[in-house]
Amino acid sequence: MSSSHDLRPAVLIHRIPSFAFPFAHALSPYFTLIDPVHDNPSPDSLLSVRAVLCFGPSPVTVHTLRALPSLEILVVTSAGLDKIDLDECRRRRIIVTNAGPAFSEDVADCAVALLIDLLRRISAGNRFVRSGAWRRNPEGDRLAVRVGGKRVGIVGLGNIGSLVAKRLEAFGCRIAYTSKRRKPSVQYPYHATVLDLAAHSDALILCCALTEETRHVVNREVMTILGKGGIIINIGRGGLIDEEEMVRLLVQGELGGVGLDVFKNEPHVPEELRQMDNVVLSPHCAVLTPESMEAVKELVVSNLKAFFANEPLQAVVPLE
Repeated sequence: MSSSHDLRPAVLIHRIPSFAFPFAHALSPYFTLIDPVHDNPSPDSLLSVRAVLCFGPSPVTVHTLRALPSLEILVVTSAGLDKIDLDECRRRRIIVTNAGPAFSEDVADCAVALLIDLLRRISAGNRFVRSGAWRRNPEGDRLAVRVGGKRVGIVGLGNIGSLVAKRLEAFGCRIAYTSKRRKPSVQYPYHATVLDLAAHSDALILCCALTEETRHVVNREVMTILGKGGIIINIGRGGLIDEEEMVRLLVQGELGGVGLDVFKNEPHVPEELRQMDNVVLSPHCAVLTPESMEAVKELVVSNLKAFFANEPLQAVVPLE
């Protein structure tokens, strides 16, 4: 006789082998987990899989999807979807959910922290003291810049962008935004292009997804119009900025500073950036808090249970 455990629906775990999978204990009471890192399933055993949990920055290519002809849902544990073949998901009507709501609070905090760090020169001051430079030169340059009153342009006013705006309003910043379309319920000034937003901003904060349309959305023209005092904060994806042009403008003194949690070719960071006091670097860790990880786990379990029970899902990505 079959046990109730034998009736658990199957979920395929898709992950890079070097990434540990900490959610197994939360999922195994409800699902039969197939993890190719350990289980070595045959291709035939995957033909009936209806649900895939994509953990971490694991690419989901058209080849991956075609090996799963019964796939109906892809549950992604990241906010960004640039490594997912969304065109193939759209063509096959595969549901995609992401973890944006679970990460939004902590990513917004990180964006604001990077901005404050740059304006108030916290990391630069830390190096100044630790290196002994303050003792050697007590009158050295310690001048910083006030946060309040700054014109902050937000690129992508979704969950994260909205939370960034809310936090910076409390500092007295003046918020404007650009997004796919104007949001009628939002009172902030709207700019149709990033270039126009940059022309009316002291700082740009990049909160949008990386797509073919947004790749290098911050190019040389945008950075030039932002100017010598302009600041860019990127907590989206490295590809949103033309990194080579950004480095060149920083070296030339034509851009005020950058705060980056993401990079073009992680974990490789241009050497020039590591030498500059007007650059704050973070190792793609905006989402890495215990609170976020717990929220992602709860979201993943909830969505998988809802899918197999034919109940409403959370954080569904619109593919149309």
